[in-house]
Amino acid sequence: MRIALLGCGGIAGRHVAAVRALGHELVGCVGRDQSRTDAFVTQHGGAAFVDLDRMIDAVAPALLIATLPPYARNGEIEHAAARGLHLLVEKPIALAMIAADHMVAAAEAAGVVAANGFMYRFGDAIRRWRASATGVVGMYTGAYHCNALHAEWWRDEARSGGQIVEQVIHQIDLIRHLMGEPDTVYAKRADLFHRAIPGYTAEDVSAIVFGWDDGRLATLNASNIATPGVWHKEWAIYAEWLTGRFTSWNDAVLTPTVAGAPGEVVAGNTDPFTAQLADVVEAIEQRRLPMVTLADGAATLRLALAAKRSADEGREVRLAS
Repeated sequence: MRIALLGCGGIAGRHVAAVRALGHELVGCVGRDQSRTDAFVTQHGGAAFVDLDRMIDAVAPALLIATLPPYARNGEIEHAAARGLHLLVEKPIALAMIAADHMVAAAEAAGVVAANGFMYRFGDAIRRWRASATGVVGMYTGAYHCNALHAEWWRDEARSGGQIVEQVIHQIDLIRHLMGEPDTVYAKRADLFHRAIPGYTAEDVSAIVFGWDDGRLATLNASNIATPGVWHKEWAIYAEWLTGRFTSWNDAVLTPTVAGAPGEVVAGNTDPFTAQLADVVEAIEQRRLPMVTLADGAATLRLALAAKRSADEGREVRLAS
């Protein structure tokens, strides 16, 4: 399949590796700066452009992988859909629901396959859990901790959305994927240790509780103040017949709730970017929905934004059904 990139930053390299691993062709890369885009294609291949329409006309891709940071998306994805390109859009889909809903509507009107990049769902451990007899999931507990100043745009909540929207959203999506849509959310957040750094307005500590009216719960805690160079991500899932302790999307220990029953160690090696791209390509070929649609991305964003609103207003927020 002929594939192009919109955005040539760090995450784009992971998508290029997936294109290569599956034997597809990277035909074009669109960036905002000609010299940086030239440097990217020198390393990764394809032809360099700074104009989306010129790229489409010149190399005729079938699929566009959009890795532009969310603040830099100004209708390009909707335009690509209108021109008939299938889409794989990095998360978060947008920074506001009006933009997310507009993007979803444009893709649906164009009739293209449109996916959102929540690649955790493609991990071996997540897929093993989904294939197991778990019974009702009663609780999810997750953590996401790191210590990095990140890019300048990431530090600015107005451009990144903050840590909840830009990073913790991966686990918010897992909660939707494994437990369904919650009924309420309550959250707290603060810029605790970085407030003296000019331009650092994103929260660096947060805690979220999602609730269901039937009593089920999901909790998340996150920070950007932990050990430098270490990205600590883990979650546990407690269900009626099975518990799972996950240290990555590929690695988990699954233990039945029956006393004495043997547990299962899952130690996978799937590259989720490759598995995600394979699903999108197959969806295009089979004319079906991808595993994670743009509408999924919008629904997950809605929960992340509701968590931010809860923290900022100091109250529990009831979510629309």
